[in-house]
Amino acid sequence: MTQNRIDVRPRALTGPAAHMRAAGVAHTAVKTPSTPGFTQKMKKTPTPAAPLMRSEIGDVLRTLRQNQHRTLREVSSQAQVSLGYLSEVERGQKEASSELLEAITGALRVPLWYVLREVSDRMAVIDGATIPDTVPDDLLGLELMS
Repeated sequence: MTQNRIDVRPRALTGPAAHMRAAGVAHTAVKTPSTPGFTQKMKKTPTPAAPLMRSEIGDVLRTLRQNQHRTLREVSSQAQVSLGYLSEVERGQKEASSELLEAITGALRVPLWYVLREVSDRMAVIDGATIPDTVPDDLLGLELMS
């Protein structure tokens, strides 16, 4: 006698549901005003995507390089990083290690903290945070000497 088994493993999404999830589209049920209690199966609601930190780092690095009127070739040579990899970092396609970022910022003649601060400020603005220009004296804990 064979016993029927129920498969309780979670199924992978296939078809339109998988494509919608991959595209970052949320699924919500909505009641229509014309038919009380009626529920549609799906409604596409775009979910806002936060920018990736690697994209912001890449934008800052590219802006610094372009403001110096330097080519990818020049900076990649000085940083001892392949031109293609530096290009991918600038486009936000590669996650750069701290060692790699140190080499790139060294080639750009800017401190790493400057790039990270710029990225932090950009991310804060995107999140809607206000960024003070200075640290208030009561938070500093020190009196400034004239």
